[in-house]
Amino acid sequence: MPEWWKGACIYQIYPRSFNDTNADGIGDLPGITEKLDYISGLGVDGIWISPFFTSPMKDFGYDVSNYRDIDPMFGTLSDFKTLLTHAHDLNLKIIIDLVLSHTSDQHPWFTEKPEYYVWADPKPDMFGERVPPNNWVSVFGGSAWTWHEEHQQYYLHNFLKEQPDLNFHEPCVQAETLDIAKFWLELGVDGFRLDVVNFYFHDQELRDNPPRDETLGAATQFEGDDPYSTQTHIYDKSRPENLEFIKKLRALMDQYDSRFTIGEIGDDHPYERASEYTDPGLLNTCYNPQMMSGKHKPLTAELIQNPIENILKEDGWPSWAFSNHDVVRAASRWDKNGDGFTQDPKLSKMLIALLGCLYGTTFLYQGEELGLPEAKLEFDDLQDPWGKHLWPEWQGRDGCRTPIPWTSAPPKKSWLPMPETHLPLNIESQDKDTQSVLNFTREFLPWRKQQNALKSGTIHFHESSNDILILERRCETQNLLCAFNLTDTENQLPPMLPHCETTAFPQSENPPAQALKPYEFWIAEIKHP
Repeated sequence: MPEWWKGACIYQIYPRSFNDTNADGIGDLPGITEKLDYISGLGVDGIWISPFFTSPMKDFGYDVSNYRDIDPMFGTLSDFKTLLTHAHDLNLKIIIDLVLSHTSDQHPWFTEKPEYYVWADPKPDMFGERVPPNNWVSVFGGSAWTWHEEHQQYYLHNFLKEQPDLNFHEPCVQAETLDIAKFWLELGVDGFRLDVVNFYFHDQELRDNPPRDETLGAATQFEGDDPYSTQTHIYDKSRPENLEFIKKLRALMDQYDSRFTIGEIGDDHPYERASEYTDPGLLNTCYNPQMMSGKHKPLTAELIQNPIENILKEDGWPSWAFSNHDVVRAASRWDKNGDGFTQDPKLSKMLIALLGCLYGTTFLYQGEELGLPEAKLEFDDLQDPWGKHLWPEWQGRDGCRTPIPWTSAPPKKSWLPMPETHLPLNIESQDKDTQSVLNFTREFLPWRKQQNALKSGTIHFHESSNDILILERRCETQNLLCAFNLTDTENQLPPMLPHCETTAFPQSENPPAQALKPYEFWIAEIKHP
């Protein structure tokens, strides 16, 4: 069975913000279909589409009320089938976001099948007060338990109170979720990105989580006063029973040709979990957030090298991204001279090349090919419930979710405002500019597809300063040396690098002198003796 995902580059689409074809201010599935030629022209291998299922949109699609239909704001099931057919005609794989850990509280199950959810009696309290059954907290703040008056019990929600957790200890829940996966596999999707895949099971004894070990650092990307980061999360996620269910899901996937599973894991021990969840018979790969986490972590050689080497120690096929719909855009996060809401095109180009040279499957978030920076928003503009909760310390996730600028004119209506900093970076203008980030991406990614060393070769890091990252990709037919200046100042290359005579990528120097200019990179063939 061909493992097409190994070495692939997958383009992530956040459908609300991608392309709006009916002028209602929200992107839609016909909008994705309309731009498939654009996506194919980037040189990617597939598309991951964030949730488009029927939903009340309390968490913008990650609160599902019908797993087998499309929310009307995005279109119809027929629209999705059209999208799938056209994508496959262009040799693009389609990965959909499957949110199985929890549903919306407006899903019919919550009323009609309460046994599908996690319920618990109040904990006895010496003062006669009603208190939650344990100390678990929600990722989005507050207790992970909400009292349900009609049911006269608490229900568990690891995220919003409108997102009650499913009880995977119940065989009927496992059967139901496997049937949902089968529904989409039968339609022809090429795989699933499994949202918070390690959250499916909870400790049945409902034991309290212990205080957090300070050496673990923050438990979420928010580094301020975060209740979720006060606990070591032993009992509310990453339970051993979860692996048995993943085996059942993988067995279902293997009944179809070349289907792909990637799990999103948020855990106190990410490398161990990623290795555990990608053992034979489990997931194909895990979506590793180590290069996206933390708003204030500078771009250094260590930041890139350490996660890759840690993953390789644990074995398994990794996946990497610099940006997605949940984090500050990389063009802002790592711009040392910017105000956090502008971008340096040299940095954006270097990041595209760096991502493409890493070992594993890579994910490019919509707008990265344009070098879009984070959008600066006012409180009244915010839609993200997490951002509203953490304001003003953090504006939440909306800054990376604003609409894609297709032209220089802002849309007449949009669910989030189009930032002025994005309009000059519009696709129509970048298409005509031979030096744009967009046209760089269109050159680099197709070139990368032809490099066996970058698709499937091993990776080896050379010693250098923390400002310069030097790695080698090797396979039987090719040996590439890749050097990246991660800063906005000129930096010296270390001595005694392997001898290179032939530049592999056309926009690299041939070869550089003894230094790399700001955000310059170099990819060259190593000469064998």
